[in-house]
Amino acid sequence: MRQKLRWLTALCIGVTFVPSCGHDQQLVSITVQPTTETFGAANIPVSADAGLSVQLRALGNYIHPPVTKDITNQVQWFSNTPDMVSVSPTGLATATGLSCGGTLISATVTTNSSAGNRPSRGAIVTAFMTANVVCFGSGGTGSNPTLTVDFLGPGSGTITSSPPGLGCATTCSTTAFPNGTPVQLTANPTGTSVFGGWVGCDKVNGQVCTVNLITDRTVTVTFN
Repeated sequence: MRQKLRWLTALCIGVTFVPSCGHDQQLVSITVQPTTETFGAANIPVSADAGLSVQLRALGNYIHPPVTKDITNQVQWFSNTPDMVSVSPTGLATATGLSCGGTLISATVTTNSSAGNRPSRGAIVTAFMTANVVCFGSGGTGSNPTLTVDFLGPGSGTITSSPPGLGCATTCSTTAFPNGTPVQLTANPTGTSVFGGWVGCDKVNGQVCTVNLITDRTVTVTFN
């Protein structure tokens, strides 16, 4: 018996991963491919984009030992603007042809146990990608103003808009809003990050930035 214990101890020390050593694979992050996708073109009506699609992939990054696995069918997919770009349970992102701008698509896993089914405290692991639908006539004479959101700070987060048309987790822009539209942008910290503030808004109310869009505008959101 004593010899067997010595053998198990040596085995645990001498290799990177042995199930009996008490370590199982744990999901630490997710990567979505592609990170961005654009549907349509400035000379094509938005309605003609209906049905354009791309298959997204979710890659899970694990430790004990380090490995990357395709978990596309294990994550929960969500679009924050489904009337612009919908996403199926299997990760198929499809332009609806109803509106244009940018939408944020997320892939999420709630980890309540390791890959070996050992109990754990659980954590929500999420990754994002941005899907853009090009507005008809954007970039030409008389086109809508461009609204750009820059991201600063060491933290992470997302922004969404009301009316819908802009959603992202990194610097993004859109011409989806007609001239004169008051646009409300809401900052949403992710993970342990906290909201740091807005710069360049016409009005700020907590995490909400209001922009009266009568010309090209750029605002900055900070997450710490």
